[in-house]
Amino acid sequence: QVQLAESGGGLVQAGGSLTLSCTASQRIFSSSSMGWFRQAPGKERDFVAAITRSGGSTRYSSSVRGRFTISKDNAKSTLYLQMNSLKSEDTAVYYCAARADSMYHSATADDYDYWGQGTQVTVSS
Repeated sequence: QVQLAESGGGLVQAGGSLTLSCTASQRIFSSSSMGWFRQAPGKERDFVAAITRSGGSTRYSSSVRGRFTISKDNAKSTLYLQMNSLKSEDTAVYYCAARADSMYHSATADDYDYWGQGTQVTVSS
């Protein structure tokens, strides 16, 4: 049973924007803090951004801070990642993740319990 599902990936030119979405079951979404991670070919999965269960606090990796914005819509059980000023090094598969029964965000992948299948983002230079 798919718990998380990402969408919104695609091909964009450098300097452009994309918005990723991640839908989750209401049960998971309402009880979890959420995060975005990414994995480029031949590299490990890296932290991108995270948000607390309430949505009141966020954190970002240094590589995306100021360009990406994480947000959530509790009514729609949907997590977003607005990505602006995209660079070629942002090319990766992007995954959303849920940290069950937790109020607090985390930058550590092992802290997350549910993962989506991923969506490809390709930035052409």
